[in-house]
Amino acid sequence: MSQFTILVVEDEPAIRSMLVMVLQQYDFNVLEAGDVTEAQAMLDETVPDLILLDWMLPRITGDEWTRRLKSNDSYRDLPIILVTAKGEEADKIRGLDIGADDYVTKPFSPKELISRIKAVLRRSGKIHDLTQIKFQDIVMDIERHRVNISDKEVDISPTEFKLLSFFLTHPDKVYNRTQLLDQVWGRNVYIEERTVDVHIRRLRKILAKYQREDWLQTVRGFGYRFSIKNS
Repeated sequence: MSQFTILVVEDEPAIRSMLVMVLQQYDFNVLEAGDVTEAQAMLDETVPDLILLDWMLPRITGDEWTRRLKSNDSYRDLPIILVTAKGEEADKIRGLDIGADDYVTKPFSPKELISRIKAVLRRSGKIHDLTQIKFQDIVMDIERHRVNISDKEVDISPTEFKLLSFFLTHPDKVYNRTQLLDQVWGRNVYIEERTVDVHIRRLRKILAKYQREDWLQTVRGFGYRFSIKNS
């Protein structure tokens, strides 16, 4: 599950830290924000796989931001789970009616939270199983760290494995070097941007053995994209 990124938006530092810790224990990449303004700034740079959003936030509430995101074509399909102390059925219905993909009521157990996240990610349509990623004839087994292309097992390093899994779960989108460093290597790892180019070349070399190198495309002046379009 390490290639799935969740944006946690929670204004209470203690609760936010708890959520981040739980998600990291289950090997999710985590971005965190204390309010909608901070979260939107992050979203403008990197689109996560899911937003875990507190309902009662200062200034702009979670339900209001959900409504705005779901009315924006760029974020309409971005999964959102609302986290709140509101437990009444009417509140749950309201949360779902404004576009939230699920609703978690405090207090909740870590297992319940992870289970709901898995369910929403499966319903997103991109991920058939969190232990397996499929894209055309490429199949990645996350737990066993194996890749098969056209039913042939591929020899691949851990870094190229992470890079490929990120691209396969985010097809047709362009990412610059900084975004790839954040998403694949993590924000706390300090390496040069040209390192991305080195691993892109290595991954292309692997794909070339199966005539798939054209799927990993360079978008001049912007970055890289994984797509079967224009290949």
